[in-house]
Amino acid sequence: MCNVCQHDSKSGHVKICRRQAIKTAFGIAAAVAAGGLEIWKLAPGAQAANHAPTVIGCGTWGARPSRGPIPVLASKPKKIIVHHTAFPNSTDYTLGHACKLARDIQNLHMGTNGWIDTGQHFLVSRGGYLLEGRHRSLETLQTGDRMVLGTHCPGMNNEAIGIENEGTYINHLPPKLLWNSLVDLCVLVCQQYGLNANVIFGHWDFKLTECPGRAFYRLFPELRRQVATRLQRIYEIPLRTWPDQHATMGGPVVRVLQHLLNAQGIQLPVNGVFSAQMKLRVQAFQATKGIIADGYTRNNTWEALVMPLKKQPQGMATTAIQELLQHKGYAVRVNGSYDAATRKAVQEMQKLHGLVPNGQVDVDTWCAIVGGIVKAEFTNS
Repeated sequence: MCNVCQHDSKSGHVKICRRQAIKTAFGIAAAVAAGGLEIWKLAPGAQAANHAPTVIGCGTWGARPSRGPIPVLASKPKKIIVHHTAFPNSTDYTLGHACKLARDIQNLHMGTNGWIDTGQHFLVSRGGYLLEGRHRSLETLQTGDRMVLGTHCPGMNNEAIGIENEGTYINHLPPKLLWNSLVDLCVLVCQQYGLNANVIFGHWDFKLTECPGRAFYRLFPELRRQVATRLQRIYEIPLRTWPDQHATMGGPVVRVLQHLLNAQGIQLPVNGVFSAQMKLRVQAFQATKGIIADGYTRNNTWEALVMPLKKQPQGMATTAIQELLQHKGYAVRVNGSYDAATRKAVQEMQKLHGLVPNGQVDVDTWCAIVGGIVKAEFTNS
């Protein structure tokens, strides 16, 4: 076990011993100059509220050097993307296991994937330990004005902080220790970068993957609520925040866009790939709606594309809903008909996000179904 940390069995958090805390307080500048912080905690009087979490740096858990310089962007992140590692659900909740986990992930990412370093910025172990992933992620989090370029989600690596969570959560829920620390870390990232809780997404909102797991993903409205409560900024949440998509991305949300474009008479294959051809089609649609034609589907493009489904509709829009609900684990068949099973799944989704469970697919419901965030999940739950 690391000789500068101890585990608090009640909170599940790593605590720095008093002597080391004093050393850390006086040694931050030197640690940054040396290339990274070993163990880091926001100083008293910084933006962090209540109980800022401790994060274990790369040097402490035994990281290998990166293969080259870590790219640091001059911009702040716009999102947080939550992952699961798809590793076994270990019952070893010790600090030693957490550090070995971080090394195993780095070895996988560098050795098998061929990346220059660990792909994600931060890691949460099942025992509740928080660890730096890619080198310099702690350093840039501390300054709050830059971010490390990650390798955790194609198309979002330059604008999203990636947080890996140990385990596989398709059919199981994460342990409380992990959950509490994940909330702490999300609060910290939001505070440091001036973000709100409506920017916390899952990996599969932007890529074809099972990550972060069906069971875990259904907890995300609660995750965002807890983070927003801690930030004390619930009423600053906008009405809707859509999962913006653009070229090089792919997955079930891109398929929804393709179905919706086809329903608008803009023909292209439904294959889940945001190709150069699709970008041109999106730009053509945007031009007809007076939207900046950059091919990037932000909130305004989504809201021009979606169509309310209030009765018993059939067609491409219903197929799009069914495909995405099925991917997220709901018991529906993809038949293009808004049948009883589809209506029930929509109602379950509406309840999850604080919407009126009437089975009618209005704009808020569309946003929730495709992985967006609606204000109702903060104010009506």
